[in-house]
Amino acid sequence: MPSLRILRTFLAVCSQGSFTAAGHRVGLTQVAVGLQMRTLEADLKRKLFTRQGKQVALNEQGRALVPIATQLVALYEQAKHGTQADAPLAGTVQFGSIVSALSELVRATLELKRHHPAVDLHVVSGKSNRLIAQVENHELDAAVVVHDPALKRPSLVWTPLYAEPMVLLTSRSSRPAEPATMVQRYPFIRFDRTEHTGELVERTLRRLRAKPQEFMELNSIETIVELVSDGMGVAMLPLLARHAWDKNPRLRVVPIPQAAESRQIALVQLSTAARAEVVTAVGQQFLAARGAAV
Repeated sequence: MPSLRILRTFLAVCSQGSFTAAGHRVGLTQVAVGLQMRTLEADLKRKLFTRQGKQVALNEQGRALVPIATQLVALYEQAKHGTQADAPLAGTVQFGSIVSALSELVRATLELKRHHPAVDLHVVSGKSNRLIAQVENHELDAAVVVHDPALKRPSLVWTPLYAEPMVLLTSRSSRPAEPATMVQRYPFIRFDRTEHTGELVERTLRRLRAKPQEFMELNSIETIVELVSDGMGVAMLPLLARHAWDKNPRLRVVPIPQAAESRQIALVQLSTAARAEVVTAVGQQFLAARGAAV
């Protein structure tokens, strides 16, 4: 089994986006980080990264390991510092969440509240960029947001939660074809390019070498899904963790395996967070609930 030190380094690579930045986070050289990641791949007998020159990115196997590694490290910390019963939690904590993760975060906070009645938890929803700014401005203690690896903020700590692969969403009435053909055949409803999710859409289109039939650009996944189900066009979106799109008789969900893009969801907090123990406990409860649901 990989050591906790290697798993911590792996999570640092996930949150920082490169071996060099991860090394700065955990106090190792870039070479040492690379050696640990090769050791981890050898232990697990599978590749975890896609390597292109000096650039590395998590592949499907790597993304699947993130919640497992996070939970293992969190469980060790819990054992190291004592059980929840040994150290009752208390205080008021402000959380934020993107809409797609809101229900899971609320369930996690309610479960934590059940065990720790002295904890007063408040949850609000919003867009990732706004929520991250609120965390930085001390308006929120933590938030579940879309993690953009290009966002380099030394003051922030990221805990990976799960990944949402990019898929093509079409109407059931449309004529099935390869994703690249579909976005050129039907009106393309694009997610806002100024958001990281919109950047993922653009990168996926480039990988497919597809030139979409541009129709409109919106900043709401829910509205885009509704328009696609009404037969107004097709869209490229992250496959939300608790979606019901495949149960909608008017929708078709088409995987895009060759695109190899996914939206990373993470818990973000300040490195100097005053209520770090409560934030950690909520993160553990969030991951435990997701693990039980899988």
